[in-house]
Amino acid sequence: MAMMQEFKEFAVKGNAIDLAVGVIIGAAFGKIVDSIVGDLVMPLVGKLIGGLDFSSYYIPLAGQAAGLTLAEAKKTGAVFAYGNFITILVNFIILAFIIFMMVKQINRLKKDAPAAPAEPAPTPEDVVLLREIRDSLRKG
Repeated sequence: MAMMQEFKEFAVKGNAIDLAVGVIIGAAFGKIVDSIVGDLVMPLVGKLIGGLDFSSYYIPLAGQAAGLTLAEAKKTGAVFAYGNFITILVNFIILAFIIFMMVKQINRLKKDAPAAPAEPAPTPEDVVLLREIRDSLRKG
């Protein structure tokens, strides 16, 4: 029973719940960013570089005939599919840049927000003692 109690305490802690919310939002955000990169940015990049689709580039390693699609070549033997790696690398660079710009914008907005008033520093002990002496002299 003690183990169940410990699990319950762990599960309802703020940190565990915050982590769960972060993972869920991160997954949803990941889908949005994948769509931005795959559906909006990559077609523009492809258009700028002449309509090239790197994902189908490969080097046959098992003596496959030339002119096969990547899927057909994989069925007949091993291939060195460097084009898919290039596509994923370009996607990562674009994704990293988009996230960088978003974080930069969020940080700029945070700077513009008014800062919360800071708590006053505690009064030094010697000042408190001097005030007590002053107050006792006034009474005396």
